[in-house]
Amino acid sequence: MRLLNPASVSQAIIDPAPLRSGPSVVLSARPEAIRLDAATTAVIIVDMQNAYASKGGYVDEAGFDVGPAASVIPKIAQVVDAARAVGMPVVFLQNGWDSGYVEAGTPLSPNWHKSNALKTMRARPELAGKFLARGGWDYDLVDSLNVQQDDLRVHKPRYSAFFNSQLDSVLRARGIRTLIFTGIATNVCVESTLRDGFHLEYFGVLLEDAVHHLGPDFICEASLYNVEKFFGWVSNVADFRTAVGQLPPKDH
Repeated sequence: MRLLNPASVSQAIIDPAPLRSGPSVVLSARPEAIRLDAATTAVIIVDMQNAYASKGGYVDEAGFDVGPAASVIPKIAQVVDAARAVGMPVVFLQNGWDSGYVEAGTPLSPNWHKSNALKTMRARPELAGKFLARGGWDYDLVDSLNVQQDDLRVHKPRYSAFFNSQLDSVLRARGIRTLIFTGIATNVCVESTLRDGFHLEYFGVLLEDAVHHLGPDFICEASLYNVEKFFGWVSNVADFRTAVGQLPPKDH
């Protein structure tokens, strides 16, 4: 059985998993609609940690405006609730390193030079050891997203979650073909992960009102353009909830 969102029927429809046997729905997206089902689709929540979304976290201390990040948290929560209701896997990514920062690299690594967390701690010695260290408040996911036992959590040491992590094997072991992206930052870790997923043959869909960027607004516009034109598809939370709401509820 295939369920259709009538508003999307007139669009071209991309089907990442044409051999599926269960029900599917059509998600309205740019530049084409894309077919989803609960078995081959996962929701990816990128770095919704205190570091990126809370006052006093690394991003705040590094001089970026974290205020707008608060507006995406309820949007992400809506996406997560819709996914859980139909048994769609939810994956929380957490960016950071061991408490000794061995995983962050040395001056021989570009990450050592470009990570704003590392640069801020070097410039302000009183903050040493506080940012993005596993086990610390900064590394933790924001409480309001209410991570549940069935959700998946993947640690990542660089912008892309596919680098030196278990993400690819976790997804392939579950037969996942399509990734729904939310989180922070649109132009850094979200885009980096979606791009790498493209090269690993994943279909990436970015929900444009459930992500937040670091930097001026044109940065976000550039990322959305890149995704829509070159690396994936762009949709929004309302259309995702409408489409997924047509799938059968998860068996309890």
